[in-house]
Parts: sequence; C-alpha cells; structure tokens
Amino acid sequence: MPDAQRPAHAPQTHPALPRQKIGVLLANLGTPDNYDYWSMRRYLNEFLSDRRVIDYAPWKWQPLLQTVILTKRPFSSGANYKLIWNHEAGESPLMTITKAQTAKIAQAVSQRFGDQVQVDFCMRYGNPATKAKVREMVAQGCSRILFFPLYPQYAGATTATANDAFFRALMAEKWQPASRTVPAYFDHPAYIDALAQSVERAYAALDQRPDLLVCSYHGMPERYLTEGDPYHCQCQKTTRLLKERLGWQSGDLATTFQSKFGPEEWLKPYTVEEVARLAKAGTKRIAVIAPAFSADCIETLEEINGEIRESFEHAGGESFTYIPCLNDDDAHVAALTQVIAENLQGWVG
Repeated sequence: MPDAQRPAHAPQTHPALPRQKIGVLLANLGTPDNYDYWSMRRYLNEFLSDRRVIDYAPWKWQPLLQTVILTKRPFSSGANYKLIWNHEAGESPLMTITKAQTAKIAQAVSQRFGDQVQVDFCMRYGNPATKAKVREMVAQGCSRILFFPLYPQYAGATTATANDAFFRALMAEKWQPASRTVPAYFDHPAYIDALAQSVERAYAALDQRPDLLVCSYHGMPERYLTEGDPYHCQCQKTTRLLKERLGWQSGDLATTFQSKFGPEEWLKPYTVEEVARLAKAGTKRIAVIAPAFSADCIETLEEINGEIRESFEHAGGESFTYIPCLNDDDAHVAALTQVIAENLQGWVG
C-alpha cells in the first residue's frame, strides 16, 4: 500500500498502517449479475430470504420460496430484466446509474474535503457486497465510515436491512472503524428541490400539461405501518412538500403504492389499479414520478413504464409521461453531497 507507514516509535516488526481516512459508503438495493436463470435465482434467494423483507417464519416461508417461487420467478424476472438491461455495459441500469452517481458524488466530496474522504458504493443484495466494501475501506485506512442507504424514506425492508448488513460487516473487523449511518432524507429541502426541478423540466417539455402527477412509491404490507414503520407517513410528507415547492394545489398530485407481492393487503391505493380508475373516470393525461427510488431500476423502467403505463392506456388514458428518477442529475448529486456534508460534521474540518 503506497501510503502505508510504520507508526513512529513502533518496533521494526510492527506492520505498516495506511494513512487514516474517512469513508463514505453509499448503499442501494442491489442487482443480479445477469438475467439468466441461475443469476436471477441467486439474487432473488438472497433478497426474498431477508426477514426484513419477508418476515414470515422460515419454517413456513422457506419451503414455499425454495420449491415454488424460486423455480418459476427467475424466468419471469429475468425476462423483465432483459428488457431493460444495459447490454453494452453488461449490467443492469441500477448498476450503471449507481456507478455514475458515485463518481459524481466522489468528485463533489473531493472538492469540499480533499483526499481525506473517499467515496464508494455497495449493494445490499448481490455485488459489490457490503461486507466486501467495508473490508476494502478498512484496509485502505478508513478509520471512520459514514454509511448512506440511498432511500429517501425510511423503511425496515430497505434502510434498516441495509444498516443491518453494514453492522454485520463491522462485526467481522478486528479493528472496527467508528461509524455513522445517514438517516432518511425524505424532507430535506435540497432533495425536494431536486424532485421539483425534475417535474418542472418534464412538464416544460410537454405540449399539454398532465391532468395529474402520480407520485408512485414502492409499497409494503399495511401491517408494517401498524407495527411502527414510518415509511407511509414519510411518503405522504414527501408528496406534500413537493406540492408546496411546486406551488400546486392538492388535486394536482396523488400518492400511490406499487410492487405488491404476496397475499397480504398492502398500502393503498395500488398504482396499477389507481391509474386505470383515473382513466375510466376521465383523467386522460397523467405523469408518474417515483420519489422513493434514487435510481431507475426494474420497478421504474419495467413496472411503471411498462405494466402501469399499459394499465392506464388500456383503461382509456391518452397520455402517460414517466418522469425518470433523479439518478445522477446534478441537482440530485448536489443534494446527496449536502446530506453527506451535514452527516460528516465533527469528523471533517
């Protein structure tokens, strides 16, 4: 290691230690390595075996998962991934976008703090794994790590499980770095402003203004809300703050939830059903934005821009506009960098 040195006054046998730095580790949900059956099966097995995601008792859930779901679902999920796959780069759009986000954030952080802070990313499921990236940062001399789950709204099935993976990674370290986790930033003014700017740009490019902006958030079982998960409330507040920043009326926006899975009742209204209801009721033009996703992925590129679009148009809707996630947009990068800077206070000058 080029900048590793033996501590002053240490004996000759003491190993050289790298110069101490601060690490910022961005974390997103994850992605399969490919869309073939076995890549999809490995990814879905890790994801759907997470008790934060599916909290049924393993003795009840695992036989169903291993013998039924993981026999069939890798084929359908793989086909959906193939539709959106970045074939040129050989990776999913989420991976491509996360790499671009990380590069831009690293540049912005470097401009603020110099080389004392390094930025990297990991995935909760799949690669690069959280444990491997924590090990890499520690080996490079990061004695402090700021862990940043890229979920604007907190949920046990997203933010908490990402933090769990980070804490488990720390358990494997002989010399643990000091650590912090970034809280949800669903109401951060810079994040809301970046969202609003994306809406304003999209609307300015249209010949006719949509009748309604649908804010579609990833869903979760209603039971999780009653058990204390704040996700639903934070989604509602994000929509309200977006409305206020845009200067719109309440009837200009709607909050819905997508990606229902399993037999339980989930947060309502369901996006796929609500857009059809709107079309049948006479709403002919809508725009859809996904404020819970920091990067476009299978749930936005295939589900929203595919299944949900088809539901609206089949019910009589005439104009469907999907507003992309903030991805590596400059306003988004600036917002995330500001959140990082605020959470580094006391660690950097």
